[in-house]
Amino acid sequence: AITTVLCLIIAYPFAYFMARSPAHKRPALLMLVMMPFWTSFLLRVYAWKGILADQGVLNQLFMALGLAQEPVLMLYTNVSMLVGMTYVYLPFMVLPLYASMEKLDFRLVEAGYDLYANRFQVLRRIIIPLVKPGIVAGCILVFIPSLGAYVIPRVLGGGKNMMLGNLIDLQFGQGRNWPLGSALSITLMIIVTLALLVYVRNTSKGGGHGHV
Repeated sequence: AITTVLCLIIAYPFAYFMARSPAHKRPALLMLVMMPFWTSFLLRVYAWKGILADQGVLNQLFMALGLAQEPVLMLYTNVSMLVGMTYVYLPFMVLPLYASMEKLDFRLVEAGYDLYANRFQVLRRIIIPLVKPGIVAGCILVFIPSLGAYVIPRVLGGGKNMMLGNLIDLQFGQGRNWPLGSALSITLMIIVTLALLVYVRNTSKGGGHGHV
């Protein structure tokens, strides 16, 4: 859930910037979003392991700038897991938001300002309702894989911070507790199904605004 919120906060302004950019610049910006998919998922996760390690890039930079006298513990923490998951799943939030915002009639935004609405009112009463299908789609596309994440918690969390995917693996592997592993797997499937039902319900209600 925290990964989904972070992705939404980061992706929203970038998708808005892309949608407001000149048409000839949008393909290049879209390519920047798609570029991470050209490299291996596992390679990108291990790259963050090198960045966040005690002798990694960030710690060396902090010590060179005098911001830290000794390495800051970042790897194998909840923070490292959140950083890795937010980075990996961010494009899945940007793309649906951009698809919705590209169809947005920005004359409505200008009309809101002409009627003396402030930025928050324009965002809450004009932009968010019109791009709601993109927001819901992006949240679902991030939330579902984050819920069952296994590789990122394993590599960046070191197996210390247990998430549902790792817990299921533990029950079927070392724990040899197949009934509990099966129950957890069914629970995961139920949560994913409920999330998909929320998406279908919201997109059907927002049919007048278009689908992502």
